[in-house]
Amino acid sequence: MQGPGESSASHLMAQSGVQRVPSQRLELFILRDFLSANECETLIELIEAERRPSTIANHNGDDLFRTSETCDLHHDHPCVAALDRKLADVSGIAPVYGERLQGQRYEAGQEFKAHTDYFEPGHPDYKTFCAVSGQRTWTFMVYLNDVEAGGATRFKVIDKIIQPERGKLLAWNNRRPDGSLNAATLHHAMKVRKGLKYVITRWYRERPWG
Repeated sequence: MQGPGESSASHLMAQSGVQRVPSQRLELFILRDFLSANECETLIELIEAERRPSTIANHNGDDLFRTSETCDLHHDHPCVAALDRKLADVSGIAPVYGERLQGQRYEAGQEFKAHTDYFEPGHPDYKTFCAVSGQRTWTFMVYLNDVEAGGATRFKVIDKIIQPERGKLLAWNNRRPDGSLNAATLHHAMKVRKGLKYVITRWYRERPWG
């Protein structure tokens, strides 16, 4: 039975159109046409209006590790509020367990090198990011546009590359069934070769986001 900040394979597979990527190493799901073209265009406009350089926790000294731009979305905007509700329905997770919805923008040559979404226990930044709301549980990400070239998401451990496609939802469990952190979720937002790439990301937590 799923916890309050958790989705589950059974819940996701009960949603119309959801497909599971065949793997014993991690729980990874795809849902095409999760957002309409109009919804995607509105969200892209919001990202463009307030984008800023992306940052990372646990900086490793590589200034080119994450070169995208980021935008924190305002949940009082009708389109963002609608997306919040749709994610709650598909995930089965109450919005209160989700971090603020975040948009990302990648230009040609930009990427986010291979990383996991969870925070490493024992690292100096762990207490800062997890003291109140706990560890990240699930990641839900939506591609907002078709990219002219490049920009795929690669899960290296299972050798799976997922191409960006407007409106497509990608979701994965950052932990194993026993609750331990799953290193097989290592993923790389590969370089955009031509054009732009826009995505929306929602990370869920063990406890209400505060």
